[in-house]
Amino acid sequence: MLAHKLLLVLLAGIPAFAALSRPGRIDTGQLAGVTAGSVTAFKGIPYAAPPVGDLRWREPQPAAAWKGIRAADRFSAACYQRVSGAFGPWSTEFIAKNAMEGGSGEDCLYLNVWTAAAKSGEKRPVIVWIHGGGFNSGSGDVPVYDGAGLASKGVVMVTINYRLGVFGFFAHPDLHPSGDYALLDMIAALRWVQRNIAAFGGEPGNVTIAGQSAGAFGVNYLMASPLAKGLFQRAIAESGAAMTGALSLKDAEAAGAKLGRLAELRAMPAEALSKAAANYRAAPTFGGEVLPASVRTLFEQGRQNDVPLLTGWNADDGVSFAPPPTADAFRARAQHDYADLADEFLNAYLAATDAEAAASQHARNRDQFAGWPGRLWARLQTRTGKSKVYLYYFDHVAPGAAAQTKFGAFHSGEIAYALDTLARWDRPWTDADRKLAEEMSSYWVNFAKTGDPNGRGLPTWPAFKPSDERTLRLSTTIEPIPIPDKSGLDFFDRFNLK
Repeated sequence: MLAHKLLLVLLAGIPAFAALSRPGRIDTGQLAGVTAGSVTAFKGIPYAAPPVGDLRWREPQPAAAWKGIRAADRFSAACYQRVSGAFGPWSTEFIAKNAMEGGSGEDCLYLNVWTAAAKSGEKRPVIVWIHGGGFNSGSGDVPVYDGAGLASKGVVMVTINYRLGVFGFFAHPDLHPSGDYALLDMIAALRWVQRNIAAFGGEPGNVTIAGQSAGAFGVNYLMASPLAKGLFQRAIAESGAAMTGALSLKDAEAAGAKLGRLAELRAMPAEALSKAAANYRAAPTFGGEVLPASVRTLFEQGRQNDVPLLTGWNADDGVSFAPPPTADAFRARAQHDYADLADEFLNAYLAATDAEAAASQHARNRDQFAGWPGRLWARLQTRTGKSKVYLYYFDHVAPGAAAQTKFGAFHSGEIAYALDTLARWDRPWTDADRKLAEEMSSYWVNFAKTGDPNGRGLPTWPAFKPSDERTLRLSTTIEPIPIPDKSGLDFFDRFNLK
């Protein structure tokens, strides 16, 4: 294993970026990073002031400058969260000892940068990764988000923290702006990138926002938000899009007012506030500055930030850890949920037997959460935008024990392949896995460079066309295929768009 070395610039007047020979200083001071091989990591860089005290539920404020050299050799605290981890029941596989090494707290608006640039001004493409976790958990230091893999392939990789739960999504009539502080954090991080990423060899005019699950939702919101205009040129979203269930700012503010007076809520300790707001719906809202309308409406009206989009979902995004339903229970729930469309639903999701019902529950969860919103996003972008869309379907099952492989190509199972971080996930990898990681990460890097994932030695990935809805199957075989499970996706068109 390559030894890690903390590089400190000791000579007066020499900028303190370890791997870069002539970087400019960032706007708040000088940094020293940690180098392993060709890649230097800069961890725990403040991109905004700590959102504590009177800054709780305010838009991000400028980070304070420092004197001398700041050691950027460890991750910051994660943003306050009552639930550890970003991946659910399999999180112990992904959350290693160095994840959330600083614990969690409200002083959390930090980011991390990985670069292999030899000097500033190299104009490498930049990827800004937005973590998952349902907007209630997670952080930018999860091991499978490690940026060294993609940095070694030519990008500057950035991971960020953003406020979570009631700290990131609280609306109240006395707050201005109100509601979407987590999204404002993401925008503040992108503005930091515009000001500073050239010092790490990145190109501020070639930024890709990327994320998985809640991070994919974040990408979707940023693509729709007028406040993010010009801050990124490409978008990658893995398993997630906000096409239903929009929450109005007016309703969120009414719910927030019921929790109490703003001054009292601001003064509450984090743990007490989190408990008091346990039933408050902490989610992005529309009708405010960040999202003037619902995401679907903004795309339907062609008001989105029109950039190339790479998006898709996993075959087993809908894995359920609840006991499988009986056929009778599944059919009864269909009648309750879909009323006059229940028969159509049951034609798409069969439930003649308990085994069929269990499989259909799994498929319904996937299609409702990821498949249908992802396809609608692709359709709307190609209908009202000019930039191309590239759609994927990941159905590769990572190797492991039976207790692990039974979850199939589960939600988040693609991340280590896309980010080339198999080494950060303890599974018995095969040559086929390593080949898929090389190919997927190359697609992702190519897309960040040019807005087109195709490149030498890779199977051709055709752009999405509504007239011929095909997706790229990502597995041991990579090939364009018709979108799977079309009958279920078509049902949700009728149900959600009627």
